[in-house]
Amino acid sequence: MFLALTLLGLIMIVGKSVLNNYMGLPSWLRVLGISGSLMIGPCLWLYGRSLFEKKEPSKSNFKAGPAFAAQRFHGPWTMDHRLFHLIPFVVFDLLCWAIPNGADFTSYLIASVVFLHLGVYLAVCWRLIIKNPEGSRLLPWYRSIVIGVTVIWFLYVGIFIGIIPLYILGAVFFSFLIYVFSYLLLKRHVFALEKYGNSAISPGTSKQLLERIKVLFETKEIYLESTVSLKVVAEKLSTSPREVSQAINEHGHMNFSEFVNHYRVARAKVLLADPARLQEKIETIAYDCGFGNVTSFNLAFKAETGTTPSQYRNQFSAA
Repeated sequence: MFLALTLLGLIMIVGKSVLNNYMGLPSWLRVLGISGSLMIGPCLWLYGRSLFEKKEPSKSNFKAGPAFAAQRFHGPWTMDHRLFHLIPFVVFDLLCWAIPNGADFTSYLIASVVFLHLGVYLAVCWRLIIKNPEGSRLLPWYRSIVIGVTVIWFLYVGIFIGIIPLYILGAVFFSFLIYVFSYLLLKRHVFALEKYGNSAISPGTSKQLLERIKVLFETKEIYLESTVSLKVVAEKLSTSPREVSQAINEHGHMNFSEFVNHYRVARAKVLLADPARLQEKIETIAYDCGFGNVTSFNLAFKAETGTTPSQYRNQFSAA
């Protein structure tokens, strides 16, 4: 949802820039277009949080059962808290008829605040990117979006302060950016449709199946078995391996191996941080978490966290 609102904010600014350049819009419509900036910042940041800031399972999660372990897949905030960040956008839109948009000082000051608002949120987005490890699968995608919006922000700031004389340049670049993002999204979606075009289950059923897979993993902890496979999971859920793979690919956005390793690494992080097991060999923990060898454990752990198991453990050894 937040990605869609981010794109809507971009479209509002593009539309305002293009129409005003060729037709000349009344003040309130220009203000309405500018308000898109107040939507882009919060939604881009909240989209990043929805991608990365998911609750990690703690040691108690694995002991307390599925009711607690299932919380890992939900963000730390409720939707009501998130919507507070859109208050400036809503207020700006409701008062668009009264907000000046001319060459006077008040208009200049208001525009400065709007640009500053987006700039602050972009800074927070970059902080979110820096905090997350390079191994994160969604990081390159999110970073590309933030880079594009940041370039656009600099373009519009340059136009605003008079460094860049071509007003329409920002709109042109915005349009190109939206085209690129739309192409990437559609390309990914089309490939998914082609891969499962002959599937017997609907997207809704596939999503429900993913929830059943999660419950199975969190209650039975079958990821701890080194022999776990698509066939094993499918048999336990009375479905086919292809449908299990489809559910994880389409709605988990990863393959089966990555899905299993996600759980194993989460378990390993708990064990590595356990004071009672600080002297235990990394190899032992790897086997206890379901990995067949230390090499695959190190690779999976590095991909998931951006650090090695030894480096991760050292954080707690030093403490």
